Amino acid sequence: MSLRVLNPNAEVLNKSAALHMNINAAKGLQDQIQNPTAIMIARTAIAQDDISGDGTTSTVIFIGELMKQSERYIDEGMHPRVLVDGFEIAKRATLQFLEKFKTPVVMGNEPDKEILKMVARTTLRTKLYEALADQLTDIVVNGVLCIWKPEEALDLFMVEIMHMRQKFDVDTRLVEGLVLDHGSRHPDMKRRAENCHILTCNVSLEYDKRLYNEINAGFFYSNAEQREAMVAAERQQVDERVRKIIELKNKVCSGNDNNFVVINQKGIDPPSLDLLARAGIIALRRAKRRNMERLVLACGGEALNSVDDLTPDSLGWAGLVYEHIIGEEKYTFVENVKNPHSCTILIKGPNDHTIAQIKDAVRDGLRAVKNTLEDEAVVLGAGAFEVAARQYLVNEVKKTVQGRAQLGVEAFADALLVVPKTLAENSGLDTQDVIIALKSEHDRGNIVGLNQHSGDPIDPQMEGIFDNYSVKRQIINSGPVIASQLLSVDEVIRAGRNMRKPN
Repeated sequence: MSLRVLNPNAEVLNKSAALHMNINAAKGLQDQIQNPTAIMIARTAIAQDDISGDGTTSTVIFIGELMKQSERYIDEGMHPRVLVDGFEIAKRATLQFLEKFKTPVVMGNEPDKEILKMVARTTLRTKLYEALADQLTDIVVNGVLCIWKPEEALDLFMVEIMHMRQKFDVDTRLVEGLVLDHGSRHPDMKRRAENCHILTCNVSLEYDKRLYNEINAGFFYSNAEQREAMVAAERQQVDERVRKIIELKNKVCSGNDNNFVVINQKGIDPPSLDLLARAGIIALRRAKRRNMERLVLACGGEALNSVDDLTPDSLGWAGLVYEHIIGEEKYTFVENVKNPHSCTILIKGPNDHTIAQIKDAVRDGLRAVKNTLEDEAVVLGAGAFEVAARQYLVNEVKKTVQGRAQLGVEAFADALLVVPKTLAENSGLDTQDVIIALKSEHDRGNIVGLNQHSGDPIDPQMEGIFDNYSVKRQIINSGPVIASQLLSVDEVIRAGRNMRKPN
C-alpha cells in the first residue's frame, strides 16, 4: 500500500483500501510495508490512536485525498511548494473555524450523561452493528463515570477489560466491582458468599524452604519427636499470621451472617489454606498486582503488607463474591461494592475474532467518553463539520489569499469532503448527489450531515451524532503535515544530491 505522489509508476492507496487500514492493521503491517510513503501513513495512524484514541481511518483517507487533489495540480505543472503553502494557510484557518464550530459542554460535578452516550454511540456504531453498539454505549459510559473524579485526572486503566470465550456478544456486561481470573484453591471453601468483608494483603502465608537452601543450612534429628518439634517450629511464624487473620474474622463476623474473604498477592500454602477453610474464610492467592490496586478502589479498605496492622477499618466490603468456572478456568466475581472507583467490562463472544473486535471498539468508546469529559466540547458529526469547513475555506479564506496558494487552499477544502464521500460510499449512495445536497443546505446557512439510510441531509444535533473535538483537531493537524512532507520529498532528495556535489 502506498501513494502515487510524483511517481506515476508507484502504487495507489485508494479509499477502499484506506478504509480497511485501521490502527490494528497499521500496527501489524508496519514491519511488512516496504514502501516508505505507506510506512509514514501507518505511523501517522498509530500516532493518531496514541494521542486521541480514535480517528485512525479518517487520518489515512484524509492524507490520501490530499495527495489525490494535489496530483491534479502537479500534473498541470504546479510546483509542490505552492500547494504546501496553501495547505498551511488552510490548516490554520480550519483550526480557527473548529474553535468556533465546536459545541461547548459543561461537565462540572455532574456530567451530562446523554451527551456522553451520544458521543460513545457515534464512535461504537462505526465499528460494530447497531444493536450491539447501542448496548455497549451504556456499558462504556457507566464504566467511565464509575471511575471519574472531578478533581483528578481520569485513569482508564481502572476500567479492567476482561474476556470470556462463552455465549454471545450481546452477553457482554459491566461489573461494578472486579473479576479475578482465578478462584479459591481449597475444595472446602465456599463458592458463593454474600455480605463479605474483604482483606486485601500482600503477606506470605507459606513456608519457604528456599531460605535454607540459599545458606546451605541443614537440620538433623534422631527421633520422631524431634522431627515433629522442628516442623512445628518452622511453621510457627506462618501459622501465627494465619491465626491473626482468623482472629480478625471472628471479631467482625461474630453474631452476624457476614463472610470473610482474603485476597493475597503472595502465596498461601496448603496447611494455611486448610486452617482458613476450617474457619470459614474464602482465600485467593497470587492475585495480580493491578487487581490489588483496583480492589482497594472498588471495595474500600487498605492494602496491607503485614498482619500486625490488622484492624476492622482496613477491611473492604462486597455484597457478593462468587466463583464461575468455564472449562478448566476459574473466575472470581467481586460485586455489589459500596463506592466503586474501579470496574470491569466483561466481554463475551463465541470466538476470538468477535472478542477482539468488541475489545477494540470498547477501548475506542472509553477514549471517546474520556476525551469529551476533558475537552468539555463536541463537534457535530455525520460529515457536517467537514462540509461546513469546506464552505468556509472556499467562500471566505480563499478570497484573502494572494497568488497561486489559493489553489492549495482549494485542494485542502476539497480533500475535507472525503469524509462525507466515504460515508455515502459505505451506505451505497451516490456520492455526487450527496455532496451537492449537503453543499446546497450549507449555502442556505443550515448545518447538516448525511443520513446514511436515506441519503438526505439531517441535523446531527437533533439525531445525537457528535464527534470528539480533540480527534478532529488532531486529524487536521497531522494530515497536512504528512502530505506536505510527501509533496516535498523531491526537493529534499534534490538538496541532498546538490550537497554531495564537489565544489
